[in-house]
Amino acid sequence: AEHQHARYNPLRDDWVLVSAHRVKRPWQGQLEKPPPEDVPRWDPNNPLCPGATRANGKVNPQYEGTFVFLNDFPALQPDAPEPGDSDHPLFQAAAARGVCKVMCFHPWSDLTLPLMSLAEIRAVIDAWAELAVELGASYPWVQIFENKGAMMGCSNPHPHCQVWASSFLPNEARLEDRTQRQYLSQHGVPMLLEYAEQEARRKERLVVENADWLVVVPYWATWPYQTLLLPRRHVCRLQDLHEGERDSLASIMQRLLIKYDNLFEVSFPYSMGWHGAPTGPYLEEDCGHWQLHAHYYPPLLRSATVRKFMVGYEMLAQAQRDLTPEQAAERLRSLPEVHYKQRAK
Repeated sequence: AEHQHARYNPLRDDWVLVSAHRVKRPWQGQLEKPPPEDVPRWDPNNPLCPGATRANGKVNPQYEGTFVFLNDFPALQPDAPEPGDSDHPLFQAAAARGVCKVMCFHPWSDLTLPLMSLAEIRAVIDAWAELAVELGASYPWVQIFENKGAMMGCSNPHPHCQVWASSFLPNEARLEDRTQRQYLSQHGVPMLLEYAEQEARRKERLVVENADWLVVVPYWATWPYQTLLLPRRHVCRLQDLHEGERDSLASIMQRLLIKYDNLFEVSFPYSMGWHGAPTGPYLEEDCGHWQLHAHYYPPLLRSATVRKFMVGYEMLAQAQRDLTPEQAAERLRSLPEVHYKQRAK
């Protein structure tokens, strides 16, 4: 807690520099603007709202729950042509095809996941699993991710996520596939299953837990309040969760996200995403080395207006953090589980 040291991340096969004393330095850098508190519940000019017209002229239905549609500006399309042969090993290109979808969590723009009911969060989880099955039938990788807040590049306050299915395994997927495969081969147990058991026993980085899930600030966390959401049993893919696990997942997500919002009493920005075993042709292979998990990467460091920047040393050498994962976990763990907007005045 007092001296700098490096920690190994076995999931990414890299290291992070922990320099806890740096959080004491005075801050005279950029201050972020807190997110707006006056988001209208429904706005006809917001392309994600029920009944609104999107940029391509399509009109959203008057949806009352989740709503999924093809991204109007997709990064991946199913019919992209082959890039052609390379004439030199330093100039390689490969085919990249896929499908990009947007999923609205709720018809109201002024809600976020921690303020939704458990039944509404459970509906989101079910929709995630349905998309994982649908797109995973043919595509090797289905990436479900949510960018929350303008600080994380989100251009629309309406509660939503994106789902990109690709004809290839992206970099992070290939890396996690390799490290988890190697760990199972060397130790005889899936890496993240053993990691969850260790963290549940040690408790020093534990944030919240229930019978089926636990959330920790990982030992190797890079972002200040980064967390890892893990099932207690061996589960390869989101669609493999049974009914009870989906209910308890809704509960633990709500508890975690309430703590995030309560930390600085602001709608907490983050990027999150699910990682599970590859799909498509991999459905016929043994993927027992994989363990389903979700990453949460929030940028805030000291307050609602001071963020962690990944620049300089981080970009040119290796990741560095300004407080220990144990300190971050203790702070999150001690926060109330009633949202600051819902406390009795």
